[in-house]
Amino acid sequence: MTTMTRAGVLINYIEVAKNLGINPIPLMRKANLSRVLLEQPEQRIPIGSAVQLLEDSAQESGCISFGLRMAESRQLSDIGVLSLLLVHQPTLRDAIKALVQYRHLLNDSLAIYVEEFEKTIVIREEVVTDRAMATRQATELAIGVMYRLCSKLLGHSWNPRSINFTHEPPSSLDYHRRFFRCNLVFGAEFNGIVCPAVDLDKPNLMAEPALASFAQHYVETLTTVRERSVVLDVRKAIYLLLPLGRASIEQIAESLGTNVRTLQRRLEGHGETFSDLSNCVRRELAMRYINNENYSISQIADLLGYSMPSSLTRWFSAEFGVSPKRWRALNQSSNPS
Repeated sequence: MTTMTRAGVLINYIEVAKNLGINPIPLMRKANLSRVLLEQPEQRIPIGSAVQLLEDSAQESGCISFGLRMAESRQLSDIGVLSLLLVHQPTLRDAIKALVQYRHLLNDSLAIYVEEFEKTIVIREEVVTDRAMATRQATELAIGVMYRLCSKLLGHSWNPRSINFTHEPPSSLDYHRRFFRCNLVFGAEFNGIVCPAVDLDKPNLMAEPALASFAQHYVETLTTVRERSVVLDVRKAIYLLLPLGRASIEQIAESLGTNVRTLQRRLEGHGETFSDLSNCVRRELAMRYINNENYSISQIADLLGYSMPSSLTRWFSAEFGVSPKRWRALNQSSNPS
């Protein structure tokens, strides 16, 4: 199943593209996206096309913060009736829980995982596409939208500790600093937001239970409109849990609310196996980490689920034909700074 997102995102895209002085229509055409979709905001479009459109537009405009500018232009109402459900949840924790539960109504490819330890919350986000591709702009858009949702519900009470990106920083951080107004970490081990746990349980003063109940009932009627993809759900879970060392088939099955045997049977029905999906995600993450010189080979081994760097080296050599150190050296020599 092809991963999809709402065509409504194109309306925001057009606005940002024009503000940056580029013609959006040829770029949409290149991504196989018709301008007719602008009149059909609830129509679903392939996420790969949307992601590529953002990357191409950032390059065409020379604006590396293109995705973040889209996040700034988007309103909560742009996500439709789900916005009504989110804005009237009693706490930020409840709103994020609802977003995780119903995120497939907005974007099949968005993976969200909330991790809590001691007094800290980590909200991890990944944009998981059908094939390996650059997702810098889509990732900044997703995290920017999450940040604005939290700000909307908590106002001045929202005090994140850091915004984290696995990609490298732009040459100027002015725009990112103005948007986020907190500590920025680039070349991080994950994409997401770190905040005090207490923030998630602060009351949402805008919450109206009656409206939340109405939205809940309506959203429930939409969940059966589009079939969920078990293959995509497993890919997203592996993306989030592999760097945490929690991506065994038992742990993935538990995270998806099923058992190992049922999960294996459902994957087989789609011509897939857990080991193949796990290896595919490991390859994609390996390229992310190996391209970032901030990560040592030992760190990469840990993030990919290997207890020893030598185990990573054996796997990497089998997959890519050279050791990770050799691959990195060759890549540096072919792309001098």
